[in-house]
Amino acid sequence: MAKADLSRANTLKLPCIADFAARPTTLSALREVIAECRTRGLSITLLGGGSNVLLPERLPGAAVVPALTQWWIERDGERATAYVGAGVNWQSLVMTLAERGWWGLENLALIPGACGAAPVQNIGAYGVELSDVIEGVQVMALDTGRVRWLDIAECAFGYRDSVFKRAQAGRVVITQLALRLARHATPRLGYGDLAARVSADPTPLDVARAVCAIRREKLPDPATLANAGSFFKNPIVARELADRLAARYPGMPRFPQSQGGDKLAAGWLIDQCGLKGERQGAFGVHERQALVLVHFGGGTREGLLAFARHIIEAVEERFGVTLEPEPRLL
Repeated sequence: MAKADLSRANTLKLPCIADFAARPTTLSALREVIAECRTRGLSITLLGGGSNVLLPERLPGAAVVPALTQWWIERDGERATAYVGAGVNWQSLVMTLAERGWWGLENLALIPGACGAAPVQNIGAYGVELSDVIEGVQVMALDTGRVRWLDIAECAFGYRDSVFKRAQAGRVVITQLALRLARHATPRLGYGDLAARVSADPTPLDVARAVCAIRREKLPDPATLANAGSFFKNPIVARELADRLAARYPGMPRFPQSQGGDKLAAGWLIDQCGLKGERQGAFGVHERQALVLVHFGGGTREGLLAFARHIIEAVEERFGVTLEPEPRLL
């Protein structure tokens, strides 16, 4: 372990110095790192690709990045399961599987980060969530080093939510995913203008490329403009409130939810407040996508949170809807 500058280990480029950092590449090495942290009384912060976290300027204890990059496919006729290490780059995995003709992950293309972080937020895009395609999550207990599999029920997936943000937060490290694939599937093209971007009989690679093109048109590349993707969750509100707002704003996007209530588009709410393109110091609302907050450089987490509160208050005052940040506050 060695002290590390994590300023470039998070896509928001927030300044952060960790007391110690480690990148174990095997389960045994990960177990050794965890054991050493226990022996030395160090707290452990788990990081993946740093695309969905808000880091403090000083991170006490050990920052551990599971760099488990092995993955393989076990095929059963026209179906298969991909077993994927937590350190595999998500976008690389999605495109490789699509190129090989496997359906399942294509709608989740161009989501930044490592595979191990995907279940924490139950990542989703273009009408598909990770919970739609995952079979299980392998974890290692931080107190014992024991490895076991959690099935989908045990993962308790919800909208941008999972057991890894709740009961298992700080108790386990995700080491591997089991993902469900198929040779033949019905493309899921009902979200946005995705259907218009592909042919009548698309391949998984066609869909993945279309999703990438749409996302690049709307979202800034973290490599050139620091951001964490969608900064706010799309709020789910009571049907009665959605009805009242729709009467006032006939063009308001709303999506009825099977469990009750309506999901609203956070980006639309922010845009209606006239905040798209607004900048305060080091941070701003992206000029093309109001759901994305960007860091121009020189800012801190406290400054970003203050800017986020400004947006939350503006939306709450106009619509009576409270936005919730999506990135994890470490």
